[in-house]
Amino acid sequence: MPVEPLTYLSHLLEAADPVKNYTRKHLTPEIIKKYDGVRTTHGATLAHMVRNGAYNPHSICPRTGEAECYTKFVDYLDAVILDYHGVSDPAFKHPPPTFGDLNNLPFGDVDPEGKFVVSTRVRVGRSVDGFLFSTIMSKQDRLDLETKVSTALKSLTGDHAGSYYPLANMSEATRKQLVEDHFLFKNDDPVLRDAGGYRDWPHGRGIFHNANKTFLVWLCEEDHMRIISMQKGGDLAAVYKRLIQGIQAIEKTLPFAHSDKYGYITCCPSNLGTTMRASVLLKIPKLSAQKAKLDEVCAKYRLQARGLHGEHTESPEGIHDISNKRRLGLTELEAAKEMADGVAQMIAIEKSLP
Repeated sequence: MPVEPLTYLSHLLEAADPVKNYTRKHLTPEIIKKYDGVRTTHGATLAHMVRNGAYNPHSICPRTGEAECYTKFVDYLDAVILDYHGVSDPAFKHPPPTFGDLNNLPFGDVDPEGKFVVSTRVRVGRSVDGFLFSTIMSKQDRLDLETKVSTALKSLTGDHAGSYYPLANMSEATRKQLVEDHFLFKNDDPVLRDAGGYRDWPHGRGIFHNANKTFLVWLCEEDHMRIISMQKGGDLAAVYKRLIQGIQAIEKTLPFAHSDKYGYITCCPSNLGTTMRASVLLKIPKLSAQKAKLDEVCAKYRLQARGLHGEHTESPEGIHDISNKRRLGLTELEAAKEMADGVAQMIAIEKSLP
């Protein structure tokens, strides 16, 4: 895929925050000299990876073009990964996938009274081994991936059985309704746009879901797949179990890109490792009014608190999207448990406040 010269993009990046923008922070003169002109087997360059950050100073991480980027541009990407994920050991190695005993999980319903948790959602990202990432994918690559993934999804059975709906054949009314109901992704993120994520839209994209929309798969948003389990209320155990069983069923026919060093490989280095985001919509109006206290709990349990509709949005009625922050260096089971423990503490504090 054509891309502007690295020297030009690095000049644009000078407008970005030198601390919070990891793309800029680690794009040193030495890195530029070492990697300018270097290409992966399928043509991904450092320029492709930093382009989204150059045009969006608020963006924080580069986007890779294929799994090979993590070895071809290792000095640059490892610097970003160590910094973003707070890893101190340069010889780090992500633990192997560990989902736990699904019939004896160390968490259950995080809100048995049903007063605080509006809904629970756990998702992972997956890349299909052997396919390029959205940064440099061609239209035919996307269509080939769509055929492969949708065929695998249509073979799911039981609670995971459902239908695949390609965006290219979807009516605008249906698409808008799915977006409004928070079931479907949009194409309005400038960071993803400038990373090549919306090229050839809407071809090669779609959504798979079961009958009651508690198990969904997004196809070709940022990653090849976003596998999602969700439902109303706080039964984290049920949501987590459904997700893991779905992942395991899909993996029987689709090989996922995985590394002994990085865990599951994704387009963005921020999602490496478990790739898991376990979250609840939590109604905590009293704690929400005490931002310092909320931030303290989040820091202790390594959680992220976002607004009702994502980062930098408001929290009407004190409803926050609370999720685990860590992806790399811990297991899937530990990531979900971290979120469950933090939410339990937030509910306890909310109850104690006058």
